[in-house]
Amino acid sequence: MYHIIADYHTHTRYSHGKGSILDNVEAAREKGLKQIAISDHGFGHMGFGMALSDISKMRKEISSLNQRFSDIEILMGIEANLTGMDGTIDIPDSERNAFDMILMGFHKAVKPAGIRDGWQLFLRNGLDKLIPFQREELTQRNTEALGKAMERYPIRILTHPGAKIPIDSAKLAKAAVRNGTALEINASHGYMTVEYVRTALKEGAFFAISSDAHVPEKVGVFDRAIAIAEAAGVPPQRIINSEEYIQQYSR
Repeated sequence: MYHIIADYHTHTRYSHGKGSILDNVEAAREKGLKQIAISDHGFGHMGFGMALSDISKMRKEISSLNQRFSDIEILMGIEANLTGMDGTIDIPDSERNAFDMILMGFHKAVKPAGIRDGWQLFLRNGLDKLIPFQREELTQRNTEALGKAMERYPIRILTHPGAKIPIDSAKLAKAAVRNGTALEINASHGYMTVEYVRTALKEGAFFAISSDAHVPEKVGVFDRAIAIAEAAGVPPQRIINSEEYIQQYSR
């Protein structure tokens, strides 16, 4: 049994979500959570990403809500996007320190860092099912690019690994361990899968259980992710938003 007391992956109207920051916070409070991160889609997510001009507005709103509520801590996060084979993500260097927590994942509708990156990351992965003989090469390239991103940036959580592109879960887990990045078990996508989690667990990975809520009602709804973690045998102390982890590592 897990005691999940934080939801670090939630979206609002600033990107692809349907509710406000306040809506998400109130939903988290109703479920007894102690922390929530507002982690809207990164700036390169075409049609869905937050705007650079939103940063100051969101920070002001989050600071005000932190003063208003004493029973929950509200973090300003972002779900950044992988945009380059060299690990580039869509957060300008000038804004890297604007966030309390950086999450990062792969999404398809994203502006690539360059032409070669567009071909390698997005077009080739989009053709994966049509050209199955290239899958192993793609798997290794994808894994290496994600690993480089974790080396270059302070990424706390890698979101839904394996959901959008093939990955080498053992190699990715090793990179995550080296860089202090947790691998997300996503309640909306059902990724990581039980098989991926078991493989990553053997490599010493830590995990985050997240709702990936796009509507306030889904904030703090972890059932699917918890079922995956339980089936894979993940100890509570290896889940960074569990009460057991926080008690153990806050001593």
